[in-house]
Amino acid sequence: MEKKLSVNNLVVSFRTPAGKVQAVRNISFDLNKGETLAIVGESGSGKSVTSKAILGILAGNSIVEGGSIIYDGMDLLKVSEDDFYHIRGDKIAMIFQDPLSSLNPIMRIGKQLTEAMLLKGKARQKSSRQAFNSTLALFEKAMVESSAKGDAARAEQLKTMCRNFDKFEFKHIELEQAYMTAREAAAEAVDAIKDTLFHIEKNAFEDEKYTIKEIIRLAGQMFNDYLVCGEDIENVKQLLSELQKVSGGEIRKKEYPETARILTSLREIADRALEKEEPDFFNMGYYVTFAGEALPEMPVPELNEFLRKYTDEHFMEEFRSCAAEALTYSAAEHDGLKKEALKLLKEKREVFDKEELDRAVCFETARELTQAVEKSIDRLEIQKDSIAYTFGVSLRSNLQIYFNGIGKNKKAAAVHEKQQKKYDRLVQKGKKPSWKVPPSTAVDLELAKATILACVDRVIDHYKELLEHGRERDYDRETRQLITFFKENASGVVLKVTKTMAKYRALKLMEEVGISDTRKRYRQYPFEFSGGMRQRIVIAIALAADPDILICDEPTTALDVTIQAQILELINSLKESRHLSIIFITHDLGVVANMADRIAVMYAGKIVEMGTSEDVFYSPAHPYTWALLSAMPDVETNERLEAIPGTPPNMVYPPVGDAFADRNKYALKIDFEMQPPMFRISETHQAATWLLHPDAPKVEIPKAITDRIARMKAKGGADHER
Repeated sequence: MEKKLSVNNLVVSFRTPAGKVQAVRNISFDLNKGETLAIVGESGSGKSVTSKAILGILAGNSIVEGGSIIYDGMDLLKVSEDDFYHIRGDKIAMIFQDPLSSLNPIMRIGKQLTEAMLLKGKARQKSSRQAFNSTLALFEKAMVESSAKGDAARAEQLKTMCRNFDKFEFKHIELEQAYMTAREAAAEAVDAIKDTLFHIEKNAFEDEKYTIKEIIRLAGQMFNDYLVCGEDIENVKQLLSELQKVSGGEIRKKEYPETARILTSLREIADRALEKEEPDFFNMGYYVTFAGEALPEMPVPELNEFLRKYTDEHFMEEFRSCAAEALTYSAAEHDGLKKEALKLLKEKREVFDKEELDRAVCFETARELTQAVEKSIDRLEIQKDSIAYTFGVSLRSNLQIYFNGIGKNKKAAAVHEKQQKKYDRLVQKGKKPSWKVPPSTAVDLELAKATILACVDRVIDHYKELLEHGRERDYDRETRQLITFFKENASGVVLKVTKTMAKYRALKLMEEVGISDTRKRYRQYPFEFSGGMRQRIVIAIALAADPDILICDEPTTALDVTIQAQILELINSLKESRHLSIIFITHDLGVVANMADRIAVMYAGKIVEMGTSEDVFYSPAHPYTWALLSAMPDVETNERLEAIPGTPPNMVYPPVGDAFADRNKYALKIDFEMQPPMFRISETHQAATWLLHPDAPKVEIPKAITDRIARMKAKGGADHER
């Protein structure tokens, strides 16, 4: 399964007057494409800190002490704020707990919906142009080297092929842009005509002159594109001429019947235009650019088939064949470079495995290894090798932590010693201080060194596996992916988001998230919406840039139960229709029962259990998960809800053993002495509890929970019993 996001050994702390608070402690998880991953736990367990680390919006007193967050070949913990601008809100979006705090109370909803589209438009154009041009240049180089083999004439032919692809690819986007502008005008014209006919019927106009001018403008845009209006172009022109004569630029009461007739005819034409199948603009771009003939007049389905066949015969069949050959060649060439990089990594590893590291030697070696690994990356692979892409920045960052820590440790040791002496003096005088000495903030140099070695070893193991076992690659499929990549980025270059286009998209987004009467709502302020409707607006804003990943940070907490269900259903439907990957954060395990594919249970900054939804609900293994399940409301029983005794630990002084031990009536002696590792229960299920150790005493799940599981299975999980 394709990974969209990978969090590895993330450690986040916060500086406070009382000392350093360890909020997230060495957690790891993956988010797969099209998956909903729920992160569940009490307040203060580290859920929201994790999500904010992913989005790069941690508070100023935060300290990211270790780990990585990998997305699209980048470590989000290491990228600059300028680079994050192209990711935050664009590729990764977030819905917050309180919708009102996410909205500007003195700005109309429509303005807030369109703002992101307009701001992101130029940045997306720039990044799309860079991605398209750089990848096409690499592709052309691989094509020439794989197919020309020193033949100058063939090399020039292949270069011409790439230039032609570039040329008609942009033509296809221009054609599509013109079509979409006309189609959007048709959609707006339908809405405007509906409103006008309603006002004619009710004799209730506010601005007749503006209304009729707007309809004439929209209908004029609509017939600018033959593919939208087709044979109705002349009819539209005739009707607009009649409307101008009858109305004189505004709607007169005595002309209401005739005006209504004309508007109804225009609406019927616009409705027909919106029902038409969309043309194949990619193949049309080639025909218009190189055929030297006008487009044949035929129904769209027949036209699409004609254009596909024409482009395949004259260009795409040969282009796809050369592309597959180029990708095969590029992969083989970079496998050779991976062998060289692997050899160098093995030779230089010992530089980082000494008693004392030499700063100059380590950084020079890191530079040499980074160059070798980056040279070995096949940048024509659309699915990026995140381990290789992030190696250089991770290695340098870990070296900086180690060498900066040497200096910091002297200062930290002095501060800690001073505090300890003060505490000891008070104790010697017979006083009992009300405060504790915070743990030293010294960097664990041995751990830092181990992390440096792990960074090198991870690439060594990864490259060994790739080279020894090879990869089953479908180069025809990868060719299709590459062509899709070019299409998407060409679209990003040509597609300019205008205010009119942004408004139309905002109205469509409002409809998509279940807001009715969109034109009226578009001009309203946040205080005019209910809590549930405000959350729908926030969801629409998050979707405005069409993100890959949506983070939902307790989006239903401030809503009543019925509205919660509607918002959860909306998020589920959007996930399916938009192929989103979702991280859903909540303190209520019951909320995610019907929407999560996998669940990670967090406590005191650590993941204590992870598995599929079925694993966690029907076979829970950690006592904390049992406690969360027992606290879920259940209308089918008279059992009292069980509160979890005690409170979470003070993470300025993190416990030596299992953080849940003090609140766990099943705790063993070892729970107070040593943190449990993650025990693997099945391929999909694991939990960090000493109860899973082979030598641990047998502890049965409490009867109240097994009864509840039985009721859940009987009610909605019969399929899981088979």
